[in-house]
This record gives sequence, C-alpha cells and structure tokens, in this order.
Amino acid sequence: MQKKINIQNKKARFEYEILDKYVAGLVLTGTEIKSIRLSKARITESFCEFNHQGELFAINMFIEEYLYGNAYNHKPKSSRKLLLNKKELKRLYKEVQNVGLTIVPLKLFLNDKGLAKLEIGLCKGKKLHDKRQTLKDRDNKVALDRIKKSFN
Repeated sequence: MQKKINIQNKKARFEYEILDKYVAGLVLTGTEIKSIRLSKARITESFCEFNHQGELFAINMFIEEYLYGNAYNHKPKSSRKLLLNKKELKRLYKEVQNVGLTIVPLKLFLNDKGLAKLEIGLCKGKKLHDKRQTLKDRDNKVALDRIKKSFN
C-alpha cells in the first residue's frame, strides 16, 4: 500500500476567497512523478495561466529534482500543463477574462490509480480587512474550543 501524498497550499485559502474548485490532471515526466511520490513538491507560490492556444498551465510550481535521475532529470520550476475538459476550460477562461478572477492550485495529491492530480480553485483576492476578519474568526474559534475543553 502506497502512502497518501497530500501537498496543500494553505496560503491560498488565506489570500483568496475560493469560489469554485476543479480537479485537473498533470502532464509530468518520469522523474517529476517520482519526486511527487516522495513528497518533494511545493505549490505555495504557484498560479495557473492560459496560453495563447487556450491551454491551462501551472506556473511556478516547484518539484524538486529526483535524487537518482541522472541526465534525464527535469527542471524544478518549469510550467506544467493541466488536463481538464473543454467545457471546464472554456468556463474558466471566460471567468478569468471577463470577471478578473484568478486560478490558484489548492492541493496536489495522488489518486487511487497513482496519478498526480491538482485541485485548482477559481478565486477572488481578499482585501486586507477580510484577512483580518479571517484571523479574528480563527482566534475566536481556538478560544472557544479551549473553553469547551475546560468544561468537559
């Protein structure tokens, strides 16, 4: 049984308000998937962007070089193509162009078949006061849990 790989982008949930989520496949080389299986990847500073042909790419996604991959190793910060249905791609493209939303990777994981999948979110940037409210809510929840625990 292989271990669960679940690389999350916690910064995205703080910086953005997530409106919609999609699960996309990734086009990877052999050494890239081997590094992901070893949990040697980061998606905290990455974002998604359309090219001129209407294809969606994950930009600035860091996958560490595979330790045993000699001359066939990959570049750590190259752009990687995302695989979605045409209908989903058109909907995302329209939202990004017209409304001005952004597409941010939320989670990188392996499915049951061992394929790497990237959960992306259609997001709207939060303002500073929204971020402060998020921090207040989090602190209030921690304090409330502490009080509940002391009574039990």
